[in-house]
Parts: sequence; structure tokens; C-alpha cells
Amino acid sequence: MSASKNKIFETTSFLSKSNSSYIELMYEKYSNSPDNVPESWRQYFEGINDNQDLVKKEVSGASWTPKKLKHTSDIDPDIYEKFLPENLNYSLESKIAKEKPQSSSSDIESNTKDSVRAIMMIRAYRIRGHLQSELDPLELTKKEYAPELDPKTYGFTDSDMNKKIFIDEVLGLKYATLKEILDILKRTYCSNIGFEFMHMNDPEEKSWIQARIEGKDKEIHFTERGKKAILNRLIEAEGFEKYLAKKYVGTKRFGLDGCEALIPAMEQIIKRGGALGCKEVKIGMPHRGRLNILTNVIQKPLKKIFKEFAGDPGIASGGVSGDVKYHLGASANREFDGNLVHVSLTANPSHLEAVNPVVLGQTRAKQDFHKDKDRKQVIPILLHGDAAFAGQGIVAECFAMSGLTGHNIGGTIHIIVNNQIGFTTQPEFSRSSPYPSEVAKMVQAPIFHVNGDDPEAVTYCAKIATEYRQKFNRDVVIDIFCYRKFGHNEGDEPSFTQPLMYKKIKKHESTLSKYSKQLIDEGSISEEYFKNELANYQKILDEEFEASKNYKSNEFDWFTGVWSKFTSELGQDRRGVTGVDIEKIKTLGRKLSTIPTTFNPHKTISRIFENRLNMLETGKEIDWALAETLALGTISDEGYGVRLVGQDSVRGTFSHRHAGINDQETGERYYPIKNLSSNQGKVEIVDSLLSEMGVLGFEYGYSLTDPDTLVLWEAQFGDFANGAQVIFDQFISSGEKKWTRASGLVMLLPHGYEGQGPEHSSARVERYLQACAQENIQVVNCTTPANYFHALRRQLHRPFRKPLVVFTPKSLLRHKRCISEIEDFTKENSFHRVLSDKAEYSQYNMIPLAKDEEIEKVILCTGKIYYDLVDEREKQKANKVQLVRIEQLYPFPAKTLARHLNRFSNAKSFIWCQEEPQNMGCWNHVERYVNRTLEYINAKSKKLKYTGRKPSASPASGYLKKHLAQQQEIVTTAITI
Repeated sequence: MSASKNKIFETTSFLSKSNSSYIELMYEKYSNSPDNVPESWRQYFEGINDNQDLVKKEVSGASWTPKKLKHTSDIDPDIYEKFLPENLNYSLESKIAKEKPQSSSSDIESNTKDSVRAIMMIRAYRIRGHLQSELDPLELTKKEYAPELDPKTYGFTDSDMNKKIFIDEVLGLKYATLKEILDILKRTYCSNIGFEFMHMNDPEEKSWIQARIEGKDKEIHFTERGKKAILNRLIEAEGFEKYLAKKYVGTKRFGLDGCEALIPAMEQIIKRGGALGCKEVKIGMPHRGRLNILTNVIQKPLKKIFKEFAGDPGIASGGVSGDVKYHLGASANREFDGNLVHVSLTANPSHLEAVNPVVLGQTRAKQDFHKDKDRKQVIPILLHGDAAFAGQGIVAECFAMSGLTGHNIGGTIHIIVNNQIGFTTQPEFSRSSPYPSEVAKMVQAPIFHVNGDDPEAVTYCAKIATEYRQKFNRDVVIDIFCYRKFGHNEGDEPSFTQPLMYKKIKKHESTLSKYSKQLIDEGSISEEYFKNELANYQKILDEEFEASKNYKSNEFDWFTGVWSKFTSELGQDRRGVTGVDIEKIKTLGRKLSTIPTTFNPHKTISRIFENRLNMLETGKEIDWALAETLALGTISDEGYGVRLVGQDSVRGTFSHRHAGINDQETGERYYPIKNLSSNQGKVEIVDSLLSEMGVLGFEYGYSLTDPDTLVLWEAQFGDFANGAQVIFDQFISSGEKKWTRASGLVMLLPHGYEGQGPEHSSARVERYLQACAQENIQVVNCTTPANYFHALRRQLHRPFRKPLVVFTPKSLLRHKRCISEIEDFTKENSFHRVLSDKAEYSQYNMIPLAKDEEIEKVILCTGKIYYDLVDEREKQKANKVQLVRIEQLYPFPAKTLARHLNRFSNAKSFIWCQEEPQNMGCWNHVERYVNRTLEYINAKSKKLKYTGRKPSASPASGYLKKHLAQQQEIVTTAITI
């Protein structure tokens, strides 16, 4: 080939750094077999055949170039042609030949090259156009030249601008000039919106987005009415923040200043969602902009907000402690175009992003309530800060849940309020990615970056995002590039750390000012109209402010809607009617323990189910697993829902539950508990993803919304729950007193010292007990299957709801003494907060104990160690030692315990025995309660003594021999000394 032709190829081909990976791969294919590449590439490589080594060197780059990812020859890792037809040039060539039958072969070939290059350029804009978008209102970030977006990279010159090119409806056009193509591409991909969607694998979703945004007639367009609506929302958003700043100088409000375009965007989601079948919108957000959302989206009365700024807490009852105003939630009905949508904002703590899974759980429960199998009727919206979205791991956990059967909610609309700063930290220190939104690509969510100073573009993105979510039931992200007008809060000085940014911000014209000028210039409104609207809103603010001075809220929405039949726990029966008719237990028990004859279970599973049937027939030796199955089965049979979720919870970590069994031939799974009757409540037993915080938050959210479903979350081991400590501390234990929101969530935390080491022994009992106050939660450590049965059923058979923490057993699951009789489950029985010694009952075949007045030592304990103490007492034949089990640790059963201990008031010593170290477990919780009780009954010994492990930094020993020695020392000391 001549040097001149080589020069032409050099300037018209894709031989550049940005395309090196693609060219390298094509050349590798060509080297292996010329037939592996299209004709145009084959001609190219044949033309430079005399210098193949040079090409290899050129495309591979310098010796210090980072190594490329390995790939197979079946995968194209290029940045352009991944989704283009394999033989695009042949396809286009044949179409062009049909379009222009009179053309010569050389003209057809030339036209085909133009078409291929144009389509390659179009694809490059789809992938990389966002890099040239006008996103930053402050213009702080400098855009770098992107050669892949330059027509010259594809061999086009300035003289080609009016050349008509066949593009086969790619932009909705059969033919277009290069200028028309570039106009559409720059307007679509390089203006105030930067679209990222080419990372998505689903061609239908990508095509839908392309069709929605590309083309001559796809410009952002709003009617005059629509523009006025956007303007009015901006007036309200900016006016509200300015009014608060004026009336409450220096008071924290975490204003929306700098991202006022969020308000019309939120309204657009509600409006468009309502038109597409949405009945409810659930919102979760941080504190920034929350007050603005409350008043301008949810329409919380201004006078009520002003009253809160004045420090008036409003109605308080039941020891409600309340929370700062920018953490509170609210709800209201909004109507657009005749479509009524209920909008609610979930209360949240300062822990950023922690509310996300809670909102998703609420959404799932609402969808189940509406029987919304298509998941179109309830849309979750999560608002995020840029630093938090990139930095908090819970964001990734929620994305990971989004496509799972047990946690799918049909997609979330995420909105990042991208202030381009986190408190005082700049983006280069708060994330390793160019955008805060990169984590969303893990689920191939489309991402719409948009300039916050263009409210029409922001609202347009909200509309497309809503349509996408409703059509495909998948997550979508809107990344609003904006700024934070003031510091992290209104009393903070941001120029200490960002002097250049805040110099720009001080001079920056507000979104409202810019947009009003735009509408006036284009004739959509007059200046007089704008001034009138400003004055009208100012008048409303003044009137509401005056009204707030005498405003007294009569709103008390603690128990409304599905919660209207419930009350607080004050003055209520705590026991509940939890027993079940014995024939009902047997009938349901058989169904729960029977495997269909056509099913092929594992032989061990068959034996387990046969043993359960035998327990039911004899009424003897009912174990923990069967008791739990009976509790959940009877609850479902009564029409209540059951939702048990956790890591490996279907089988059970300790292979005891077997709620679902697998056919060994087909792999099909059968759930006996789902096949009780046609009228039973909904049952979900879910193996969750390997997450604690995300899943516990989700289940808590579900329990907030549905009080008639028993929601249980099970930790694989009890101490694994510390990965979800934020959810327990900020929501479960304190949510009712902060936000007047009740929950009946059950946490199952396996606990017990069996020599499994520091991480599999303790559920950190002490942490939950430390959080106990004002009867906020219930904490139990049951020692009998029947008591566990009643504790679970009690959750639904009382007129109030409280979270329940259950320290569940491990070795006791198969312990010969940890059994119950069928009579223990009947209507004559209920949950026992304190249990007396089993030795007092002859059927348990233990040593007969001395009379009450002859008892010398009373050992109080909870959980598994009771059975260790029983074995040691039997061994020592210590018949003057009485064992008392405290089954409910909180609320502490002081009166019940007093009745039990009063029998032994003459005992020489009262001992608390535990297997945990002294600085852990229950000791620091029970000591004061028991000492007070001993004083109350005027016991001979008024001070409780301690027996257990010494204080320790680690919960348990990692050496089995050491554990056994410690355990033996504990029980020996308790019984004999």
C-alpha cells in the first residue's frame, strides 16, 4: 500500500489512544484468523501488513501503561461497538444499496463508511457525552477534551457538516446531515443533562431511554402552565428558606438553599407517578432540605413548623421525648389531575442513609397491603447527599436487595442532592470515582446527572425517571449538581475550608432569579406577574407566622389508619391470650410436619418430620423447632401474616428449622407452613442476603407499616447483629419515644456459651439491656419451647406493639431437658416471665428439693446456664439449692419475682449466676432490680452475689479446654460454695 493511502488511513481510522483496547482486540482476532473480523477491518489490517509489529506497539502503548483486564475472544471490551450489530457495515451497505440503486460500488462503500462512523460517533456520545455536559452551576470543574466526541476522530472534516448520511433511524431519522446529528447529540448528551445508561445490559431498557430522549422532537418542553408551576415551586422553596433565616437567625434548619429545583422535581414524580398508577409515595431523606420538603411537598402547615421553631413540642404523651424538627416525618394526600396520591416522609436520625432500608421495608409492606404484585402502586423516593451516597455502605446494601425476591420493591427513585461537598470534605477526599453515583452501576441503574440551576431540566429528569421506574420496576438515579449556599448548618462558616467555592457561591445568582428572568425574556410571564407571586407568598408566610403564636396542635397521629385499633402499652394487659386449643395444635401440627407423598425429601429431613409427628401424637418432649413452627403456624392460621427473614433462616443456621424442604430429585422447595388453609395469612420465610444493617432496617420498616404481620429478623449468630447497631439504637429502641411510631418487630439472636469462641458465643445481651427504659422494648431469654411459643404469639395478641429481642438457644435446640409438654401450649397457659425450678415437678425426675424454709441458697439465672446448673446440682445432690429462671429481662418482672422469692426469704444467700463475663451479660442490669426486690420481701440476705466469668475484654475464650474449665468452675462455685 502506498504511503499516501497509509496517511489517509491514519487520519480516518480509529487508531488513537482512546480506542486502543478495541483496535488491539480486533487486531488479535485478525491475527488469529482474518475471517474473524468484518471486511472493512480486514482490508485495513491487510493494508498495513508490512508493519504489523509497529501497529501492535502503537496500540499497546508505553511499557509503563497499566495492564489491561483479561478478556476472552468472545467479549468485546471496546467503548463503542459493544451493542452494535456484528456485521454493521454489511447491513448498512445492503440498505444503502437498496436506497440508492443507481450508485456505484465505490459510492456505496464511501456512504457505508460514513454511516458506520456516524453511528460509532453516536454511540460514543451516548457513552461519554456526559463528560462534556454543563452540569456544575458553579463551573468549578474543568472539562477535558474528549477525542471520542470529536467528529475528526471518525474521519469527518468541517466540509462534511452538510453531508447527508444514512443513519437508519438511529436518532429517529433515516438520513441526517453531520450538523443535524451533532446538534441532536450535543443537545441530548452535552447540555445541562448528562445521561449514563450504556452500562446497562438490557437492550430494551437502553432502547427505551434512547427513544425517550433522542431525536429532533425530543427537546425539553414545558407548557406555559407547566413553567408557571415550576416557577411557583421555586418561589415557595426559596421564600421559605429566606423567611426562616430572617425570623430565626442562626437557628439550625439545614436549608435547601442552592438546590431549590428539587421541589418541582419531587412534585413531578408524584404527579407523573399518579398518572401511571401510583397510589402512595414513600420518602426517605437526610436533614438537608427536609423542612422544605415537609412544607412544600407534603404541605405540613407553615404555622406548625413556625411553632416548632419557637420551641413548642406540641402534643406529648407516654413519655415522648421528641426529636429535632429536621428529623421529623409527616404524611398527606396530594391530588394532581384527578389522581390522589398519599405522600409520607419517614422520620430519621442524623445517621446518614440509615433510613433507606426502613423506607424500602415500609414500601414492601404497603405494596403487600394493596396486593400490588406488579409493584406499581407504591413508589419509594430516597434523597441522598453526594458524600453520603458514595461513602455509606448501606447504600450498596440497599441496591443489593433491590432485585431479590424477598426484598424487591419494584425499583427506587434515588435523588442525589449533589452539593459537591460533604460537611467540609471535598469530593477528591470523599470518593474514588468521578461522580458520587457510581455505586448505582452495581445494579445497572440509569443515572441522570443534571444542572440544578436548570429547573426545567431537573423536572424533566424526574419525569423520565418516574416513567422508567413504572415501566421497568428498577432503580434509577437523578444526580442534581448544585451547591450548598451556607455551611453544613446555618451557624457554620464554610469559607474556613472552601474559600474559593464560597466566593463563587456568594456571587452566584439564585435559581429562582435566573429562571424568572428566563421566563420573562421568552414572554412566558411578565415581570409584574413574578412580583405578584413573590408578594402573595410573602403574605402567606406572614399570616402563618402570626397564626403560629396562638397555634395549638390537636393532631395526634400516633395510632391512625391500620394502627387505629392499637393503643400505647399504658394500662394494658401484658400477658395476652396466647394459648391454643389442644386439638387445633395437633391438627395444624400434623400439617406442619407432613411431607407430600409425591415429594422426595432428604432422608434426614424425613426422620426429623417423623419425630415431630411423634411428639404431637404423644404430647411429650416437644422441642424448640416444633414449638416455633407451631407458633408461626397458628398465627398464620388465625389470618395474621408471618415474615421471618435472616441469613440461612429457611433451614436455620443450626439445621433445626427446615421451614422449607427441598426435593432431592427436582430441587423444588416445599413450605408446609404455606399450605395450611386457603384462609391463612401470608407467610414469607426468606433467606436474606449477607447483610445485617440493610435487612434489619428493611424488616423494621415493614413492621412499622403492618402491625398485623409478625415480622422476625434472625441473626446468623447473635453478635452478628452488631453490624446493624445503628438500626437498633436509632430506630428500634428509641423510635417510639422520638417519633411516636410503634413496632412489633422480633429480633432472634442466638446466644450461649458452648466453646465456639469470641464471635459465636455472646449476642451481647448487655447492649440491649443498656438501651432499656420507659418500657421501650421487651427482652427475653427463654428456657422452654413453650415459653418461646407464647412469647411469639403474645406479639400479636395484645392491643399494643413493642419490639421483642429474643436470645435464642443453640445447644438447647437438641438438649434432652429443654422440652415442653403439649399441655403447655394450650389456652390454660401463657408466657411466664419467671419460671420456678423444674425439680419441683416429679415428672422431670430430678432430686427432691428441701422445703421452702429449708432452702439455703437461691440461684437466679437466665437462659442455657440453667440446665448446666441443674446437671451440677444433680451431680452434687444439693437439694437445698433452688434455681429461679428470669425469662423476661425487660420490662423486669419485679412483682412476679417477689412472689417467687418470698417463699425463700430465709435463705442464706441469693446468687446471680451467668456464663458471660461480669462486665457483660445481665449482671449490671439485674443487680439493682433484685436487690430492691430482696429489700421488698425483707429477705434475710439483702444483697445479690455474683458468680460467673471475670471481667474480660473478649466475650469468650477461643480454646475449648479453657471454656470447659471456666464453665465447670462457674456452676461448681454457684452450687457448692
